[in-house]
Amino acid sequence: MFGDLFEEDYSSVSNNQYGKGKKLKTKALEPPAPREFTNLSGIRNQGGTCYLNSLLQTLHFTPEFREALFSLGPEELGSLEEKDKPDAKVRIIPLQLQRLFAQLLLVDQDAASTADLTDSFGWTSNEEMRQHDVQELNRILFSALETSLVGTSGHDLISRLYHGTIVNQIVCKECKNVSEKQEDFLDLTVAVKNVSGLEDALWNMYVEEEVFDYDNLYHCGTCDRLVNAAKSAKLRKLPPFLTVSLLRFNFDFVKCERYKETSCYTFPLQINLKPFCEQTELDDLEYMYDLFSVIIHKGGCYGGHYHVYIKDVDHLGNWQFQEEKSKPDANLKDIQNEDKIDDPLMILKAILLQEESNLIPVDQLGQKLLKKIGISWNKKYRKQHGPLRKFLKLHSQIFLLSSDGNTVSLLKNCSLQAESGFQRSDQQIFKTLPSESPGLNDRSSCPHWFDINDSRVQPIREKDIEQQFEGKESAYMLFYRKSQLQRPPEARANPRYRVPCHLLNEMDAANIELQTKRAECDSTNNNFELHLHMGPHYHFFNGALHPVSQTESVWDLIFDKRKTLGDLRQSIFQLLEFWEGDMVLSVAKFLPAGLHVYQTLDGDDLALCELDLADEEDIFVWNGVEVGGAQIPTGSDCEPLLLNVLHLATSSEGEKCEHLTESTHVFPSNAEVGSVFTALAIPAGVAFVVSAEPAGEEHWTAIPEGDLKRTFREQGLRNGSSLLVQDSSNDDNSLLTKQGKWITSANEINWIQVKNVCQSESEEEQVKIPATVNTVVFDIRIKAIKELKLMKELAENSCLRPFDRNGKLLCPVPDSYTLKEAELKMGSSLGLCPGKAPTSSQLFLFFAVGSDIQPGTEMEIIVEETISVRDCLKIMLEKSGLAGDKWHLRKMDWCYEAGEPLCEEVRYFYTFHS
Repeated sequence: MFGDLFEEDYSSVSNNQYGKGKKLKTKALEPPAPREFTNLSGIRNQGGTCYLNSLLQTLHFTPEFREALFSLGPEELGSLEEKDKPDAKVRIIPLQLQRLFAQLLLVDQDAASTADLTDSFGWTSNEEMRQHDVQELNRILFSALETSLVGTSGHDLISRLYHGTIVNQIVCKECKNVSEKQEDFLDLTVAVKNVSGLEDALWNMYVEEEVFDYDNLYHCGTCDRLVNAAKSAKLRKLPPFLTVSLLRFNFDFVKCERYKETSCYTFPLQINLKPFCEQTELDDLEYMYDLFSVIIHKGGCYGGHYHVYIKDVDHLGNWQFQEEKSKPDANLKDIQNEDKIDDPLMILKAILLQEESNLIPVDQLGQKLLKKIGISWNKKYRKQHGPLRKFLKLHSQIFLLSSDGNTVSLLKNCSLQAESGFQRSDQQIFKTLPSESPGLNDRSSCPHWFDINDSRVQPIREKDIEQQFEGKESAYMLFYRKSQLQRPPEARANPRYRVPCHLLNEMDAANIELQTKRAECDSTNNNFELHLHMGPHYHFFNGALHPVSQTESVWDLIFDKRKTLGDLRQSIFQLLEFWEGDMVLSVAKFLPAGLHVYQTLDGDDLALCELDLADEEDIFVWNGVEVGGAQIPTGSDCEPLLLNVLHLATSSEGEKCEHLTESTHVFPSNAEVGSVFTALAIPAGVAFVVSAEPAGEEHWTAIPEGDLKRTFREQGLRNGSSLLVQDSSNDDNSLLTKQGKWITSANEINWIQVKNVCQSESEEEQVKIPATVNTVVFDIRIKAIKELKLMKELAENSCLRPFDRNGKLLCPVPDSYTLKEAELKMGSSLGLCPGKAPTSSQLFLFFAVGSDIQPGTEMEIIVEETISVRDCLKIMLEKSGLAGDKWHLRKMDWCYEAGEPLCEEVRYFYTFHS
C-alpha cells in the first residue's frame, strides 16, 4: 500500500534530490498553544495521518526505543544541516524521529508537527490526505529504520526490541520424527471472529494441535509414506516488546465485500505467555507482559479514525481528572468546603502558593481558578467582588500587581505567614475541589493512562480500556512490554533524561523562540485601534460635531485592551502636551448628521476589555462640559437625526411656488416633531409622514395635531426619514390628492437606480431607469444595459441584485417579478451583475467553507428548490474544489453563527432554506 515511501537512497540524499515534489507549506499566523494541564504534547493531523500519529506516540512512550534512538549520535547518523552537502550520507528518517521525540518531550506546545518527518518519507500532500492501515505502517516503518541504521551501532535496534521467533513443528506418529520450521515475527496477527479474546486466540494458535489422519495424512520423509501426524506452533523467542494485531477486517465471500468485525474481544492488562512458549523451564516472571498501548480504530472498513490509549511508564504527564461538579453521594465534608470556595481571597492565595515562582500572569490566574473550581471568576465572583484585577488591587496587602497590571504575586510577608496554617487549610480545600479527586495526584497510586487523539491529550482511567473491547470504536493493535523491564529512578518525571545535548540545546532554543512569538502574538491579539477625536479641534454645528481641521482632529492610537482606562488616559496626557485641565473620554459615533457623543467612560481601574470597547472605537477627548464654547447634548436620547423635509418653494418675490423643494435638516431625536415648523419659519401647519398600505404602496399620512408634541423618535422617524410640511394657510389639495398620494407637481420618485457591477467598462457607473411598482425586472435590466452602453451579450447572462445597508450584494431578483412582487421600493439601488438570476422554482444560496470558529470565503450557487441536502452538498463541494466525504451543511443565521447539521436524508432542500 505504501510502496517505496520509506526507502532512503543515500545517493539521492547527497545530491539534494530527496523529497522532491513535496507540498508547499504555509506558516501559521500564530505560534502553537502551550501544553495543557496534562503537560503532554499531541501531534497535529496533516489531513489523514491519525494512523501515523497513533503509532508515533506509541513509539515515543516506549522509553527503551526512544532512548536507543537517542543513543545514536551525529557521528553515526550525520546531521540534518549537512543533508544538502555533496556526498554527505545523512540518515534523515532516524534524525527526524529523534527531533520529533525531543519536541514531544520538551517543547512547550500542545501538538507537534510531523511535516518534516513525512517529508523525509518522501510523502506528497496526496499521501498525507490518504488514510492507511496502521499495522502495515508499523511493519514498513520498522523495515525502513532497519535499512537506514545499517552500519551503525543501532543496526539491531528493531530486532533486539521487537523481533520474536515462532517454531512450527510436525511430529510423525509412527517414527516420532520432528519436522521443524522457524520464522521471525514483528507482530502477532490474531483472529477476532468467533474468538472471545486474546488468550483464547493464542491458545488456538500455540496450544491446540492440528491432527493429520484418515483422509488427511502427512507424508513423512523418514518413513517415506503417508502417516498420522500432529502439527503445532510455539513461541520460541519472546521480544521485550510484543505487538499484537487484531484481524478485525475480513472479507465476506458471499456478499463479495469487506466488513469490520465489531464483536466483543477481551484482552488482559497483564498476560502470562508461558503456556504458549516452547521453553517453559524459566520462572513465570520471564513470561509476564504488561499492556502499555492500545491503538483504537473508530469507523468501518472503508474509512475511519485512529487514536491511542497509552500508559505513561515514566510518569511524564500530569494525570488528574475534572470531576463532575455535584454527585448524589456528596458527603458533609465536601458541602462544608463549599463555603471556603465561596471565599475568593482564600482560593487565589492557594493558587499562588502552589506556583513555584510565586508569580503568574493575571490571565493565567483566571484560567487556573477555572480549572480548580470549575467556574470562571466572572460567573462566580464578579457580581459581588468586581473584576479580577480590581479585586487584586483592593487587597494590595496580600497581592502585588506589576506596574502594567499583567502579572501578580503574593507579598513575601503574606507568603511566609501563610506557609504554616493557611497553606495546609487551602491544600485541604483542593483535595475536595471538583477538579481533583483525592489520591489522583499520587503518582504511585494507580497506572497513568492517557487518550491521545491527534492534538488532544486527555487522562483516562484503566477501566476505560474495557470500553474498547467491542463496537465500531474498538481496539485494533495491542502493545505489551515485559513486566521485568524496570525504569531507573532518575527517568521518573524527567523528560530530559537521556536526550542528547545537541537536541536539548535545540529544544531550549525552540522554547525561547516560542515564548517570544507568543509574547508578540499576545500583544498583537490584545491590541486594538482607537480613533481619538480631539475636542479642541471640533466645533458644534447644525446639531452635531464637525472637525475644524481634518489633519489634527483625529489621532489613531494602538493600545493594549488589557490595560485600564486610567492607563489610557495617562497615555493620552503624555501624547497631548498642550492639554490643560480635566480630560474626559467618551464613546462617540459618526451619524449622517456628524459626530455625536454618547456615554462617558468611568472607572479608571477597569480594563478596556471590561468596558466593552470595540476595535476602531471612536473616543471623544474633551473636558466633559463644552466644545468651542458651546455646551453639547450627549447620550442616545438626543441623537441628531438627519431628516429630508419637503415643502413649497418660495419665489424671489417671497410667494409660494407650485412645486416642492427638498432640504435636509438636523433635529435632536428627543425634540418635538412640531419644532420642524420653527426650523422652516412656518407659524403653523400640517406635517405628513410616509406610511405603507397593505398592498405595499406608500402614501403620505398627516400627523395628528396632538402628536406634534411627541418626539421624533416616538413618532418612529429615523435618519433619512422624510417629512412633508404644509403651511396651514395653503389649500389642502394644492399638494396632495384626497387619497393622500403625490400629484404630478410633487416630483414623485418613479425610478430605480442601476449600478454597473459587471467587469465590462462603461461610460457611466450608474443610471436611473424610470419605473413603477408594476414594472417587470427584466425590462429594467435591458434598459440599464442599453443606457450603460454595455455589450448585448449581457442580456442573456446578467441579473439585478439589491444592495444591503453595508453595500453587500443580496440574492438576484428573478426577471419575471414586478418591483412590487420583488418587494423593491422606488428609488432603490440595484447592481447589474454577471450571471443568470434564479427562476421562481430555484434558490440562490450563499455558502462558506469554514470551521466552528470562523467561516471562510463566501460563495454562491443556484439550485432547484426540490434538490436534496446531499445533492446540494455535492454541488457546493464541487464549486469550492473540495474532495472527501467528511463534509456536512449547517444553516447560518444573520449573525453568521452555524446551527445544527442539516440531515442529508431530507429530500427537499427548501425545507431547511425556508
